Amino acid sequence: MSVITMDRLPKTLEDLKAMPQATLKNPEEVAALTVAVLALYPENPAETEKMLDFLRGPRPLNGMDKQFIKDRFRGKTYLMRSYFVGSTPENNYTPALPYRVSVSENANSRSEDGYLTLYVACSGADSPRPLKLRNKPSTGEWFLWEQQLLTGIRIPKAEDAWA
Repeated sequence: MSVITMDRLPKTLEDLKAMPQATLKNPEEVAALTVAVLALYPENPAETEKMLDFLRGPRPLNGMDKQFIKDRFRGKTYLMRSYFVGSTPENNYTPALPYRVSVSENANSRSEDGYLTLYVACSGADSPRPLKLRNKPSTGEWFLWEQQLLTGIRIPKAEDAWA
């Protein structure tokens, strides 16, 4: 397991590109950046989409991708905070600072040539969530291929009428 630490979360594409993890050479860092970028979505969907396009490389988001992301966040602004170390349903998914994301592999992570499936720990779920990256051999960069981070999690106590 790798724990990727970030002093801050990017607010713009320029912020993202200036981060030390943005070389896209380390797949675990690309996974952590995906979490960091998606965390901005409730505040700024348009800028999030630009940053996701950067992380996706030669395969930008299409209209269906954008609608899927919008639908997943509806009423769940807390969703991505559950991927940061220190967050729990009890503390309204408030991450500990600096921001840290735990990323791991399993026996099947490298079963497909040129692709890597990583798993991101989530305090709102019982098991880590998968994220698939694709390697670009000509540059050695890793790009976001698909993610399954936007699925349901436990409702934070502050928003749970039945708590």
